[in-house]
Amino acid sequence: MKPVAAKNQEELVSKVREKYGEIAKSSSSCCGPDPLGCGTGAADTMSIAVGYDAETLGSVPDEANLGLGCGAPIGYLELQPGETALDLGSGPGLDAFLAAKQVGESGHVIGVDMTPEMLTRARENAKKMGVDNVDFREGRLESLPVEDGSIDAVTSNCVINLVPDKAVVFREIARVLKPGGRLVISDVILDGRLPEAIEQDIYAYVGCVSGAMQRNDYFGAVEAAGLGSVEILKDVDYGAGVMEAVPDEAKRLFESSGASVGDVIGKVRSVTFRAVKPS
Repeated sequence: MKPVAAKNQEELVSKVREKYGEIAKSSSSCCGPDPLGCGTGAADTMSIAVGYDAETLGSVPDEANLGLGCGAPIGYLELQPGETALDLGSGPGLDAFLAAKQVGESGHVIGVDMTPEMLTRARENAKKMGVDNVDFREGRLESLPVEDGSIDAVTSNCVINLVPDKAVVFREIARVLKPGGRLVISDVILDGRLPEAIEQDIYAYVGCVSGAMQRNDYFGAVEAAGLGSVEILKDVDYGAGVMEAVPDEAKRLFESSGASVGDVIGKVRSVTFRAVKPS
């Protein structure tokens, strides 16, 4: 992805917030005018395709899952009772609620999201579930509303790629983690350049494609933030997975940008990785 000029960053953030607000209210799509496995009946299909199992999804309300992820990081986070966990870009609450079950009544989960409509939906879901150990806060990932050194474990699912300045996000993660704290994140990265038409398409950005960063640059930003012991837990072809799960919708998305599906297959990777903040 080409660097985003500073003057355009806030405009891009505004567009992403607006689009995800529409998704929260309509349960329609995360990837533009055509569904790409996001929301409504396709949400479970897409979530299972990226690593969740049906039993796990059945433990939370349908309204908490919009099929917005590109992995299933909570399964790797190994949360313990009493821990404090942070979910970046918590959306309608799926991963936050799964984390809440694992940390138990003695633990605490904070979900941070910049979209008011998503926060409203997440809080309604929490009330419906009777969950009181989850706190959903409005905020940007570049400036987390979380105290220094207060978090045991951080997770995020296909959200950091939407932030123009990802290096700042990783520095914020390092700031809020306790020494020895860990993170497990699922995100989209690139192994190769995308066609310019897709890089410039806002729907592709919102759909986690053109907002992705080149692999070496991405993990360079992780390490530059002081987060070490990086371990790749899962690395799959995201474009191919989407094509298999919802082929007609994916094809329409890519072709709406004037590019072929072949321009994306093999280059867009869904990666789940672990890292730690040194003690």
